[in-house]
Amino acid sequence: MTFSLAIIGRPNVGKSTLFNRLVGKRLALVDDQPGVTRDLREGAARLGDLEFTVIDTAGLEEATDESLQGRMRALTERAIASADVTLFMIDARDGVTPVDRTLAEMLRKSGASVILAANKAEGRAAEAGLYEAFELGLGEPIGLSAEHGEGLGELYAALLPHSEHFRERADAAAFNAADFEDDPEAENRPMQIAIVGRPNAGKSTLVNRIIGEDRLLTGPEAGITRDSIAVETEWGGRRFRIFDTAGLRKKARVQEKLEKLSTGDALRAIKFAEVVVVLMDREMAFETQDLRIADLAEREGRAVVLAVSKWDLEEEKLETMRELREKATRLLPQLRDVPVVSVSGVTGKGLDRLQEAICKVHKVWNKRIPTSPLNDWLLDRTERHPPPAVSGRRVKLRYITQVKSRPPTFAAFCSRPDALPDSYTRFLVNGLRDDFDLPGVPVRLLLRKGENPYEGRRKKR
Repeated sequence: MTFSLAIIGRPNVGKSTLFNRLVGKRLALVDDQPGVTRDLREGAARLGDLEFTVIDTAGLEEATDESLQGRMRALTERAIASADVTLFMIDARDGVTPVDRTLAEMLRKSGASVILAANKAEGRAAEAGLYEAFELGLGEPIGLSAEHGEGLGELYAALLPHSEHFRERADAAAFNAADFEDDPEAENRPMQIAIVGRPNAGKSTLVNRIIGEDRLLTGPEAGITRDSIAVETEWGGRRFRIFDTAGLRKKARVQEKLEKLSTGDALRAIKFAEVVVVLMDREMAFETQDLRIADLAEREGRAVVLAVSKWDLEEEKLETMRELREKATRLLPQLRDVPVVSVSGVTGKGLDRLQEAICKVHKVWNKRIPTSPLNDWLLDRTERHPPPAVSGRRVKLRYITQVKSRPPTFAAFCSRPDALPDSYTRFLVNGLRDDFDLPGVPVRLLLRKGENPYEGRRKKR
């Protein structure tokens, strides 16, 4: 059992920089612009021999209404309530501001276990701010430099008592957990899912509905999500790790540095996912950007599910779904028979169908086909539809085998792989997809030159 540490403070004091240093990776976006972080991001942190969960939060402001800043503050307050320890960070160079005093008072009233840190404390310019921090009434401040890694020893000393406390609790709980040590399910890795789409398609609302809590910031404003936030949950009896990503716009429209960072974060989430759920707004489904996102997921070799959001607002459900499936078949031939599911993040309707579709394409993505039926299939295909003759010579297909899954990848050995037309390769790929039931996943076919047993021998006279 490890403890959790929530890093809080007003915008641009260096919370995400410290988060990245503690987890040892650049997981959180960092920029000079204040207010970059909006959602809660969790990571496995290590400091010396201490291992714990660290939570990066949005910058706290005094807003308490339903504005974007007010909703960000409410989300951070929930993180404070759920975390075991709170690290309250101020900017030593700016000194103690009125917002810092307001937040310190809120923390004192909350009864949370608080560690006070003055970041950017390197150099003489920060000395006055470090001394001012005493007046907040939260104990002796730690002088930190998250950017340069200074003061981490003092942070370690402040966290050590909390670690020992939770280690004692873990030892006590170990007696009760003995019966579960041999549970094979505990070793199962959660399925990795990325929810991607254009801005304001309802991605964060959908993830909140799946996990059953308002974990991610939502609202009518487009582009609220900036980081790719990973959330682990159990859904329908299975464990999932779901990545909520920033909205992906056309490349020509992405101008600001921050949006470029967010887009790069979303693209990395696609590369590391097993299943990509392309979420589309029902009123603007299958626009060019939706098709590009689905095509990107296919080129990266991910299993794909198409989900149409805000379905609770649709009146002609049967007719609209029929049209959407026709568009999927016509506009995404590289993902033939890809599942199309209607969902509502507001009401939760359709989530069972979405989970079923995700599990089905994940199973297909991992599918392996024995070599014997593959070669029976190849013989039947080539006899009924022989490869075309090129330059008066027919290409001979001799053998096929599956070389890997995730996605299903096959190698076909033939006499002249370079001469086989792309149209015939597509014919074979579509046949594999149809005859071996491989819907919604990329299918790769590699052409290899078969070995000639007589090649290199000298002709006898």
